[in-house]
Amino acid sequence: MIIIAIFAGAVNGIVLGLLGSGGSIVSMPSLLYLLHVEPKQAIAMSLGIVAVTASISALDNWRRGNVDVRVAAMFGLFGVIGAFCGTRLGVHTPVALQLGLFALVMLAAAWRMLRTKKQQQPVQSVQRTGGSGPAISIAENEIIKAHMGQIALLGMGVGALTGLIGVGGGFLIVPSLVLISGIPMKTAIGTSLAIVAANSYTGFSGYMGVVPINWIMMTSFTAVTVAGSFAGTRIAHRFSQEKLKKIFAVFLIIVAMYILLKSVI
Repeated sequence: MIIIAIFAGAVNGIVLGLLGSGGSIVSMPSLLYLLHVEPKQAIAMSLGIVAVTASISALDNWRRGNVDVRVAAMFGLFGVIGAFCGTRLGVHTPVALQLGLFALVMLAAAWRMLRTKKQQQPVQSVQRTGGSGPAISIAENEIIKAHMGQIALLGMGVGALTGLIGVGGGFLIVPSLVLISGIPMKTAIGTSLAIVAANSYTGFSGYMGVVPINWIMMTSFTAVTVAGSFAGTRIAHRFSQEKLKKIFAVFLIIVAMYILLKSVI
């Protein structure tokens, strides 16, 4: 079992490092089907694993100036509220429904990865007057204020999904940040990781005391995942991101169908 945990954690980390997302989508099925953890326990432990790994990745992105703290705080605030509510609901939701929703999220993520990517036009940026922080969009304040309702709804929706079925939701947050706040893709990815971390910590704390947590397994899985993510980041430039996404999308479809057939239908 230890060897399986190391292998699953390494794969999870490498995927995170290569693609910048997919942590919970790999970790939850690994815990459930490879390590034979109970479903709700797997959801809770997956949230803990994603919370730690996303925090480390977000911190690394922040040091490189790729996190918009203001956007992360605004989106994350509503996300945390949603995650708290989702966790309260998830504790009492039938396992079959949770796993069915998880499989659908995997299929949605696969569909997005297989879509033809449209080039995003970078927004014009200026440096903050009298400060040393990252560049911001000229109209960023106006854009965020105009879309505050959308930010609130998306934040709460993604957070609720995190708490209910244990997904970080990065594949939903990144495009939302780009479209709503107009920040560049690289900054959106870093900002998304900070939001995912906040949502996952909230979700994990909501399951603590309600479902049993195998701390030794979770800690070991997390440590290997973090190490794998650093390895994946170092070798990411050697591979075509589009090809990797397509391969990962096919993998998601296979695992999603397996979950539906084995645990739902």
